[in-house]
Amino acid sequence: MQRSPWIGVPKNAKSLAMTFYDKDAPTGSGFWHWTVYNISVNTSSINPDFLPQGAEDANTDIGKPGYFGPCPPVGRTHNYVFTLHALDVEKLTPPTGATSALVRFFINQHTIAKTTLSVVAGPRK
Repeated sequence: MQRSPWIGVPKNAKSLAMTFYDKDAPTGSGFWHWTVYNISVNTSSINPDFLPQGAEDANTDIGKPGYFGPCPPVGRTHNYVFTLHALDVEKLTPPTGATSALVRFFINQHTIAKTTLSVVAGPRK
């Protein structure tokens, strides 16, 4: 197996997953903007519009798969967290149409390492 171009991916990682979460969404539990899994460990970057071969989008908190970009309310900032998970399985197999929460459960059950990037977006005018 080739080493991952992302620095620090464990040698025993078999796939990757990425999540994008809004900690400040006014839901009481935040908002999941993106969950993508079954990313090859040989992937060096990811673009929501052009997923690597084999990667799959999970449903977001709006109930649809794909990427839902940041959208803080007018006049406010929100804190967002990207998390890259190294997984101990080559492929996750959640049920078709699984909720974002269920897919993240599968991800968390197989995470052997992870790293995060926190960003602040807003305020919109």
